[in-house]
Amino acid sequence: MFSLQNKVIVLTGATGSLAGSLAFSLANAKAKIILLGRSQDLLNVLVAKLSQLTEVSSYVVNVLNRDSLESVKKSIMDKYGQIDVLINAVGGNLPGAVISDDQSIFDISETDFDEVVDLNLKGTLLPSIVFGKPMSEKGKGAIVNYSSMTVKQAMTRVVGYSSGKAAMENFTRWMAVEMAIKFGDGIRVNAVAPGFFIGKQNQKLLLNDDGSLTERGKKIIQNTPMKRFGEAKELNGAIHFLCSESASFITGIVLPIDGGFSAFTGV
Repeated sequence: MFSLQNKVIVLTGATGSLAGSLAFSLANAKAKIILLGRSQDLLNVLVAKLSQLTEVSSYVVNVLNRDSLESVKKSIMDKYGQIDVLINAVGGNLPGAVISDDQSIFDISETDFDEVVDLNLKGTLLPSIVFGKPMSEKGKGAIVNYSSMTVKQAMTRVVGYSSGKAAMENFTRWMAVEMAIKFGDGIRVNAVAPGFFIGKQNQKLLLNDDGSLTERGKKIIQNTPMKRFGEAKELNGAIHFLCSESASFITGIVLPIDGGFSAFTGV
């Protein structure tokens, strides 16, 4: 029911902490994986490890450049003749789009804000358009996007990131409706909303140098009923499910994977 064997899966943002864990999980499931990232060196390391488990290839690509994405799509279609799944794991933040404790919204960098919104919105929109096209022609496929806990309620500091992810989550629902109505019930578009996982980008926000919790980290744990951060591997099963035929009647949802954070009022 949950098999991904031999499915051709495109994974953007593949060298990130969460996506890297997912790549190994997909490889163990014997999917054929195409890794997209910005660093050839990091991709090479990942390919060397994954190639021992499954068929894997990689491309350096800018997800905000449609011509670059179209070129990659052509290479994939020439080799495999199909794209079964797209997982949009790309995303990120910039210092100027974060409001520090000694700043207010009036100190935000408009340039950084624009770049962060573009990365988190268009970085999902453009791959969905490019790699979703072969799905529309075949009438079958699955797209899984990465949302965030910052969408449902206002979370201090990360104004650029939360704005971009909120728009991307709306696009997920819009794309789900568009694909189902115009191209049939075989194409599904969903998202996962990770809770708090320690990664390269948020480590300093959540942990001190000695490994203890920052004040922000403490607040998050206090509002997470499971009283811990998530582990990257805890995202993988849910994503496998949304990619598989077991989720054949599920589209347009955002699935929280958050230890209860989104269910808890804090009292």
